Amino acid sequence: MNDIRVVLADDYPLMRENVRKLLAKADGITVIGEAADGHEALAMVSALEPEVLVLDMEMPGLSGLKVARQLQTEKSPVQILVISAYDDKQYIQGVLEIGAAGYLVKSEATPDMIIKAIRGVAGGEKNWVSPRLFETPSNTAPHALNDQEKAILRLVVAGKTDREISSSLSLTEDQVR
Repeated sequence: MNDIRVVLADDYPLMRENVRKLLAKADGITVIGEAADGHEALAMVSALEPEVLVLDMEMPGLSGLKVARQLQTEKSPVQILVISAYDDKQYIQGVLEIGAAGYLVKSEATPDMIIKAIRGVAGGEKNWVSPRLFETPSNTAPHALNDQEKAILRLVVAGKTDREISSSLSLTEDQVR
């Protein structure tokens, strides 16, 4: 079986270096490229055709969200595993809905979790997430989004600002937040 080919995209060199070193020790995974911004990430995915793109959300030039959206539009076969500092559940759900196969929060992602997630998404598994993100206390039911919250989420995923969202939905910016 061939190694899983991975491109790392994160604007922090230290993050890329640490993940690269981690993956170098993992059997069956090879890092074939590294990108410091979204434009580089798209170019590398196109040129190198990795199975997995490990993607940060906050990068200069072109955000990780826009990269994921562009790859979905292009119907790219690459599987996207987001590793980001953002831990907002609705934001994460939106990222998964636009095509990311997994989402790990940097502060919680263990080396073992990263390796398992890369192997999982490369094998076609979807919805890999940091376990704590979707835990609910046993005495409360999970909150389903109402229509207004869904509309706000769609606009957040589309990259709109709080001001643009509040204007288009006739809400105050505080209601959007």
